[in-house]
Amino acid sequence: MRDDKENLIVKLTFDFALQILKCTRELQRSHDYSLADQLLRSGISIGANVREAQNAESKADFIHKMKIAAKEADEVEYYLQLIHQSDDLPIIELPLEQIQSIINLSSKIISSSQSV
Repeated sequence: MRDDKENLIVKLTFDFALQILKCTRELQRSHDYSLADQLLRSGISIGANVREAQNAESKADFIHKMKIAAKEADEVEYYLQLIHQSDDLPIIELPLEQIQSIINLSSKIISSSQSV
């Protein structure tokens, strides 16, 4: 059963998903639908996988789900850097600091879970 008390990684990834929704709307306005779609799918899947990890059936299952979330976060970081450095895309506020925090925290959670 899920524990609904405050959980930093769950909160960070949920707030990040909200930021991704805003970014993808801006990309869609510039008619860059394929990049917007890819960013949206990867960006909101981070939080979905973290949330799923909260209901893991075992420690190994928890680590596996967190690793999936970490892979998605790396992919999103790539897309955000691509958008940031592109001359052809609109200048939009990108949650680069947030994704870096998520990557760092995910890495620490995975590492500490494996060593216990």
